[in-house]
Order: sequence, then C-alpha cells, then structure tokens
Amino acid sequence: MAKRPDDMTQNPEQSAEKSGRGWPRWSIWLILILIGTFIVYPAFNSSDDSTAIPYDQFLSKVTAEEITQININNQSGKIEAESLDGTVYKTTGPLELSPSDRQILDESSASVEFKTPQPGFFQTWLPLLLPVGLIILFFWWINRRAQGQMSGMMSIGRSRAKPYSSEQPGTKFEDVAGYEGVKQEIREVVDFLKEPEKFSEIGARVPKGILLVGPPGTGKTLLARAVAGEAGVPFLSVTGSDFMEMFVGVGASRVRDLFETARKMGRAIIFIDELDSIGRKRGAGLGGGHDEREQTLNQMLSEMDGFEASEGIVMLAATNRPDILDPALLRPGRFDRQVVVPLPELEDRREILDVHAKGKNLSEDVDLDLVARGTPGMSGADLSNLINEAALIAVRNSEDAISAEHFEAARDRTLMGQKRESMALTAAEKEAIAYHEAGHALCAAVLPNADPLHKVTIIPSGMALGVTMQLPAEERHIYRQDYIEDSLVVRMGGRIAEELVFGVASTGAQDDLVGATELARKMVREWGMSDRIGPMAWGSQNQVFLGDDLMHSRDYSDDTAREIDEEVKTILHNQENRCRSLLTENRNALDLVARALLEHETISGEEVMRLTKLAESTDSASKSATEPSHAD
Repeated sequence: MAKRPDDMTQNPEQSAEKSGRGWPRWSIWLILILIGTFIVYPAFNSSDDSTAIPYDQFLSKVTAEEITQININNQSGKIEAESLDGTVYKTTGPLELSPSDRQILDESSASVEFKTPQPGFFQTWLPLLLPVGLIILFFWWINRRAQGQMSGMMSIGRSRAKPYSSEQPGTKFEDVAGYEGVKQEIREVVDFLKEPEKFSEIGARVPKGILLVGPPGTGKTLLARAVAGEAGVPFLSVTGSDFMEMFVGVGASRVRDLFETARKMGRAIIFIDELDSIGRKRGAGLGGGHDEREQTLNQMLSEMDGFEASEGIVMLAATNRPDILDPALLRPGRFDRQVVVPLPELEDRREILDVHAKGKNLSEDVDLDLVARGTPGMSGADLSNLINEAALIAVRNSEDAISAEHFEAARDRTLMGQKRESMALTAAEKEAIAYHEAGHALCAAVLPNADPLHKVTIIPSGMALGVTMQLPAEERHIYRQDYIEDSLVVRMGGRIAEELVFGVASTGAQDDLVGATELARKMVREWGMSDRIGPMAWGSQNQVFLGDDLMHSRDYSDDTAREIDEEVKTILHNQENRCRSLLTENRNALDLVARALLEHETISGEEVMRLTKLAESTDSASKSATEPSHAD
C-alpha cells in the first residue's frame, strides 16, 4: 500500500541529510564529544607511580646521595626525583630555589635538569578558537533561520492541498452507511473517472463540479473520500480557509497552483471543504466585499470554466450554507449538480449505528433498532458520539459491557445535558418544578396530536431545572397546523400549571415563552396559518451580513406589522386558554404526576399515562357517586 505524502514527510535531520543542504544535527554533537575527549583523555590516561614526599625530606635524600636524577618544573615548582633503587619521588618546591638549596643540588652527584614544558595544541588554541567558534555558530544559525523564512515567503503562493495517492484514501461506498440515494447521484463521477471513453463515445459530459449540501456531521467529507477511493485516482483535499492569507493575491495564486498540480496528475479529484468561506456572494456584506476573498473566488471561477478547460478534473465541495454562495459558482459548467446529504432517516441511522458499534462490547439487552427510533434528528457524528458516550458511562460504572441503560443515559446527556444532581433546591422550588414539568407532561399525554411522551425528570440537567422529553413516533417532514397548536399547548403547560396550583407565575417558563412566541410568529408570517392575515408570507429570512436586506426596507406596512403582532398574541392566548381548560379538567392527574415526580424525581411516559388513566377513572367514579339515582 502506498504511503500518503504527509506520512512520508521527513523530519528535519533526515531532510537535511538527504538534501545535502547543511549538516545533520547529530554531527554537531559528534564534534563536541570529540573535542571533549581530546581535552579530558590525557588527564585520565596519565599513569602516576611516584611517591609524594615533603620538600625537606627530598633535600635530605639528595644530601644522603640517594637520588640519581632530578627534574624541576620552572613554571609550577614540581620536582620529580629518581632514587638509586628506581623509586620515583614527587614533591613541590619554591619557584625560585634559595642559594642553600641550589648549593645542595650542585654538590650532589645527582643529575639536575630544569624544564619549562610547552603547552599542547588545545591548551594553546582552545581559548582563542572557542569564542570565534561560538560567533560563527551564531551567524550560521541566523542564516539558517533567514533561509527558512525566505523559503516560506517564496512558497506562500503554493497550494496547501494534501495529495493522496490512487490507493489512498481506502474509503469505499460500502464504508459509508446508508445514503443510498446520495451514493447513486455521485456514482456517475466514479464511472467517468474509471471509464471516460464510455461517456465520450455517446457525447455525454460529466458534471465538472458536485456540491455536497447538508447539515454538519452528516458525512459530506466521508462521501468525498469514498468517491476518490472508488475511482482510484489521485485526490487533493483542501479547506476553504487554506486559500485565505493576509497578503492580497495569495488565494488566487494558491488556486492556480492547485489546478496545475491536478492537471499534472491527469485525472484527479479536487475536494474543497467549507466552500462557503471563499464562495460567498461578491459585493455583499457591511462595507462591501473582501478583495482577497473575491479575487480567490474569481480565480476559481476561471479555472473551473474559463478559457482553459480542466479536462479530467472533477471538483467536489461541501458546505452547510448553500444559500450564501455566489450564483456564478452554482451555474452549469461549474458546480453543475447539488447533492443534498440530509440528516439520516430511520434505516440510515440503524446502519450508521451498526458501523460505529463494531468493536464495542454490547450487552444482550441493547436493541439498536430501538436506539435508532429514539434518535430522530441526529446526524452520523451525533450517533457516533452517542455510542462513545455510552461506552464512557459503562467504563465509569465499572461495567464490562454497554447496556441499554447506558445508551439511555448517553441519550439523556446528549439531548438534555449533564445532570446536576448536586444542585441544592429548596422544598418550595422543587415542588414548583414538579408541577411545572407535570403540566408539560400531562398536556403531552392527553393531546392527540402531540409527540409521545418519553420521560419526565425534575433533576437539573444542563441549563434546565427540569426536562420533559418527547420522542416522535415516526419521521416528520411536514407539520400540520393541529400538531403545531398542540405543541403550543404543551409549551404553555408548565406556566399554566404553576398558576393553577400556586396562583402566581414564575420565571421558570422563560424558555417556553420564547419558543412558543417564535412558533406562533412563524405560523402567521411564514406558514399562512392565520385566517386574519391570510395566505401570505411576510419578511425575508436572509442574514444581514449577506447584504441582501441591508438596504432593503420592510416589505409590509406598519398596519400589517400591527396586525401580525395582534394575530400572534391571539394565537398564544387561544392556546393558553386551551391549556388552562385541559389542566383544570385533569387537576387530579396533575397532582398525581407532580407527587410521583417529587417522590421518584424521574418517571417514564408510560407512568404518566397510567397516572392519567387512574385519575380519569377516579373522577368518573366520584362523578357517578354524586349523581342522584332515579327509581323506576
């Protein structure tokens, strides 16, 4: 298997050694070791068999004619003397001998020799060469740094794309779970890169560019790698931010270098991730467009479909903001085809869970079909994180396998946040939270169009003090008006329950009111669900930074705006009255659910349904008991 170029990158020592430019770093250490050896070795290698004696004893032996040879060092005053029996004595005398000592030496029969030793090579030149060497090394280091900076400046206009060989990446379509429709749409690119003759014979032209559009985490980059793996052609991967630089014109230069590199490879795939960072609409935004970004975009438009056609080069790009891309980038001849990579459906989630569950020790009670049904709206990245979170919880609990309970805890953490069981709540606050969540739960259990209730908890999780979780029974792609109205009632349930029980509202319904108001405003302004306003859509949803609405006035009058506000207010009041009537009729059920929450802190949706039916049967029995009987 061929190695990736970035895997074969040499370290600085290897690259310097192979290129021949400069010494490898280990050679400097070798030179220092050799110099130290020459300096230290003579001191350790000198063998000394002499006997040290005092200076006066040395003179006594000279006077007694026991010494035959005397060597005196004029610089240090050290004296070496050899006796008649061959013994060598060592002593240290004065640097300048006194007349009496000199007379003793002259009158003795010993041979006296005065020596002045000459310094060695290192002792002579090392004090001079060391500063000079340090200065030379300093300037050499400065020169190397300057060369590195200059080489970086010279290569600033080169593409930063990571090339992969024909055998890399090894990802195939079979490694991508689900998304069969998406795979079918981009399989034509694979067939063209494998057999271009089949398309040229019939006169067909393969799309030059395919834009993968979808929410974050849906696997757009993985699909692009799978296309390269299936086609078996070189693959150049780059992100949109790699083209941007503080110097004007660098982005355009990198685009040119990217396409030149791809042309040298023959047939190749260029993949640009996060295309929206350089492909935004030109001339939009506060203060006009960014010159560097627009030059980069213009160069890319020219390379994709300019005077020089890029035959055999297919561009893949990924973005989660197709609405902000420049129209010239999306026209035929550039990105001809947009492939939507949506959030996975139920069957896709099941296959994705199978892929990420490989290598995990799952318990027998784990039903991945149930997990897939309970994770609507999750992307592939979310599902991968869910399984990993369940594994972490299993390890934290010292379990040998991942059980269904761990998956449930991981989903709660993902959807609701980390539980804050240590948070101290007063008894009054806990009771208010219990009735608040009981109001939500009861509305969800009773209303026919609401999503099924999954669980209710008054344990603080994330930023919420309590959570009521609903899970849809099936995938929804459109929402009916009665479903939205029941959703508003469920959102109002917590606040109305507090008012019925305690006679006063609290700040706990802030998030509920924000969501309900936004939902009601969309019903009036965007979805035409108001008889008073009629089937009209008001207000653009474009972002200000795109520049589309910056100088554009509001497309409805002040009277219409007042009517919209009044209609939103009417819808919210109507659903609030529905909620109040529902909770008043089921007051006993509300008390039962709240008491169960105070006792157990977390109850399931099935338990809420059981308590609701129990309260209904109790109410029916008490009502029948109070009704007067009539004898025939």
